[in-house]
Amino acid sequence: MKILNANQIRQKIKRLAIEILEKNTDAKEIILAGINNKGFEFAEYIKKEMSQFSAITVTLTRIKLNPAAPLTQEVIIEMPLSQLDKKTIIVVDDVANTGRTLFYAMKPILGILPKKLEVAVLVDRMHKSFPIQVDYVGLSLSTTMEENIEVELTNNEWVVELS
Repeated sequence: MKILNANQIRQKIKRLAIEILEKNTDAKEIILAGINNKGFEFAEYIKKEMSQFSAITVTLTRIKLNPAAPLTQEVIIEMPLSQLDKKTIIVVDDVANTGRTLFYAMKPILGILPKKLEVAVLVDRMHKSFPIQVDYVGLSLSTTMEENIEVELTNNEWVVELS
Protein backbone atom coordinates (compact mmCIF):
# COMPACT_ATOMS: atom_id res chain seq x y z
CA MET A 1 0.00 0.00 0.00
CA LYS A 2 1.40 3.38 -1.03
CA ILE A 3 1.79 5.71 1.96
CA LEU A 4 3.57 8.66 0.30
CA ASN A 5 3.98 9.53 -3.37
CA ALA A 6 6.79 11.58 -4.94
CA ASN A 7 5.07 14.95 -4.48
CA GLN A 8 4.28 14.22 -0.84
CA ILE A 9 7.89 13.14 -0.20
CA ARG A 10 9.20 16.35 -1.79
CA GLN A 11 6.84 18.34 0.43
CA LYS A 12 8.09 16.48 3.53
CA ILE A 13 11.72 17.11 2.57
CA LYS A 14 11.03 20.83 2.10
CA ARG A 15 9.24 21.06 5.46
CA LEU A 16 12.03 19.14 7.25
CA ALA A 17 14.67 21.43 5.71
CA ILE A 18 12.80 24.52 6.89
CA GLU A 19 12.27 23.07 10.39
CA ILE A 20 15.96 22.21 10.74
CA LEU A 21 16.95 25.73 9.69
CA GLU A 22 14.37 27.36 12.00
CA LYS A 23 15.66 25.43 15.03
CA ASN A 24 19.31 26.12 14.18
CA THR A 25 19.41 29.79 13.20
CA ASP A 26 22.51 30.35 15.34
CA ALA A 27 24.52 27.55 13.69
CA LYS A 28 27.43 28.47 11.44
CA GLU A 29 27.48 24.94 10.04
CA ILE A 30 25.08 22.01 10.16
CA ILE A 31 26.36 18.48 9.60
CA LEU A 32 23.86 16.06 8.06
CA ALA A 33 25.05 12.53 8.84
CA GLY A 34 23.09 10.05 6.74
CA ILE A 35 22.97 6.42 7.84
CA ASN A 36 24.15 4.00 5.15
CA ASN A 37 22.78 4.50 1.64
CA LYS A 38 19.12 5.47 2.09
CA GLY A 39 19.77 7.78 5.03
CA PHE A 40 22.61 9.46 3.14
CA GLU A 41 20.47 9.84 0.04
CA PHE A 42 17.67 11.38 2.13
CA ALA A 43 20.22 13.73 3.74
CA GLU A 44 21.38 14.84 0.28
CA TYR A 45 17.83 15.89 -0.62
CA ILE A 46 17.44 17.76 2.67
CA LYS A 47 20.74 19.57 2.07
CA LYS A 48 19.62 20.59 -1.42
CA GLU A 49 16.40 22.07 0.01
CA MET A 50 18.23 23.80 2.87
CA SER A 51 20.54 25.56 0.41
CA GLN A 52 17.51 27.21 -1.21
CA PHE A 53 16.46 28.84 2.07
CA SER A 54 19.69 29.71 3.88
CA ALA A 55 23.36 30.53 3.50
CA ILE A 56 24.26 28.32 6.48
CA THR A 57 26.95 25.85 5.48
CA VAL A 58 25.50 22.34 5.32
CA THR A 59 28.00 19.48 5.19
CA LEU A 60 27.15 15.88 4.36
CA THR A 61 28.75 12.79 5.79
CA ARG A 62 27.82 9.14 5.92
CA ILE A 63 27.55 6.85 8.94
CA LYS A 64 28.24 3.22 8.01
CA LEU A 65 26.96 0.39 10.17
CA ASN A 66 25.35 -3.02 9.91
CA PRO A 67 21.73 -2.47 11.09
CA ALA A 68 21.04 -6.20 11.40
CA ALA A 69 24.10 -6.82 13.61
CA PRO A 70 25.49 -3.47 14.81
CA LEU A 71 28.12 -5.03 17.09
CA THR A 72 29.74 -7.19 14.39
CA GLN A 73 31.44 -4.30 12.59
CA GLU A 74 32.81 -0.94 13.62
CA VAL A 75 30.44 2.01 13.17
CA ILE A 76 32.25 4.47 10.91
CA ILE A 77 31.62 8.14 10.17
CA GLU A 78 33.28 9.09 6.88
CA MET A 79 34.17 12.59 8.14
CA PRO A 80 36.97 12.90 10.73
CA LEU A 81 35.46 13.22 14.22
CA SER A 82 37.55 16.34 14.86
CA GLN A 83 35.50 18.11 12.16
CA LEU A 84 32.28 17.24 14.01
CA ASP A 85 33.40 18.53 17.41
CA LYS A 86 31.33 21.49 18.68
CA LYS A 87 29.09 21.39 15.58
CA THR A 88 25.37 20.89 15.12
CA ILE A 89 24.88 17.32 13.91
CA ILE A 90 21.64 15.94 12.49
CA VAL A 91 21.65 12.14 12.11
CA VAL A 92 19.41 11.28 9.15
CA ASP A 93 17.70 8.02 8.21
CA ASP A 94 14.77 7.03 6.04
CA VAL A 95 12.79 5.08 8.68
CA ALA A 96 12.95 4.94 12.48
CA ASN A 97 11.51 1.72 13.82
CA THR A 98 12.81 0.42 17.15
CA GLY A 99 15.56 3.05 17.27
CA ARG A 100 18.34 0.44 17.30
CA THR A 101 20.05 1.62 14.10
CA LEU A 102 19.91 5.25 15.23
CA PHE A 103 21.14 4.28 18.69
CA TYR A 104 24.23 2.49 17.36
CA ALA A 105 24.84 5.21 14.76
CA MET A 106 25.53 7.57 17.66
CA LYS A 107 28.40 5.42 18.97
CA PRO A 108 31.30 7.31 17.29
CA ILE A 109 29.74 10.68 18.16
CA LEU A 110 30.08 9.80 21.86
CA GLY A 111 33.83 10.38 21.44
CA ILE A 112 33.34 14.12 20.81
CA LEU A 113 31.26 16.95 22.25
CA PRO A 114 28.87 18.24 19.58
CA LYS A 115 27.12 21.57 20.02
CA LYS A 116 23.81 19.82 19.33
CA LEU A 117 22.81 16.31 18.24
CA GLU A 118 19.40 15.73 16.66
CA VAL A 119 17.66 13.10 14.51
CA ALA A 120 15.65 13.48 11.28
CA VAL A 121 13.69 10.71 9.56
CA LEU A 122 11.20 10.52 6.74
CA VAL A 123 8.99 7.95 8.55
CA ASP A 124 8.83 7.35 12.31
CA ARG A 125 7.12 4.05 13.12
CA MET A 126 6.88 4.74 16.85
CA HIS A 127 8.07 1.28 18.02
CA LYS A 128 11.00 2.55 20.09
CA SER A 129 12.90 -0.03 22.12
CA PHE A 130 15.95 2.24 22.46
CA PRO A 131 16.21 5.73 24.02
CA ILE A 132 15.99 7.63 20.73
CA GLN A 133 14.00 10.79 20.22
CA VAL A 134 13.29 11.82 16.65
CA ASP A 135 13.39 15.61 16.37
CA TYR A 136 12.33 16.04 12.74
CA VAL A 137 9.70 13.69 11.28
CA GLY A 138 8.20 13.63 7.82
CA LEU A 139 5.42 11.20 8.79
CA SER A 140 4.59 9.43 12.07
CA LEU A 141 2.95 6.11 11.44
CA SER A 142 1.51 3.52 13.82
CA THR A 143 2.11 0.06 12.38
CA THR A 144 2.33 -3.49 13.62
CA MET A 145 5.77 -5.05 14.05
CA GLU A 146 4.95 -7.47 11.23
CA GLU A 147 4.42 -4.66 8.72
CA ASN A 148 7.32 -3.31 6.71
CA ILE A 149 8.04 0.20 5.42
CA GLU A 150 9.94 0.51 2.14
CA VAL A 151 11.36 3.86 1.04
CA GLU A 152 12.45 4.34 -2.56
CA LEU A 153 14.14 7.62 -3.47
CA THR A 154 15.88 6.75 -6.73
CA ASN A 155 15.29 8.69 -9.95
CA ASN A 156 11.61 9.49 -10.45
CA GLU A 157 10.33 6.51 -8.47
CA TRP A 158 9.99 8.22 -5.10
CA VAL A 159 7.57 6.28 -2.96
CA VAL A 160 6.99 5.07 0.61
CA GLU A 161 5.08 1.82 0.84
CA LEU A 162 3.66 -0.24 3.67
CA SER A 163 3.59 -4.01 3.20
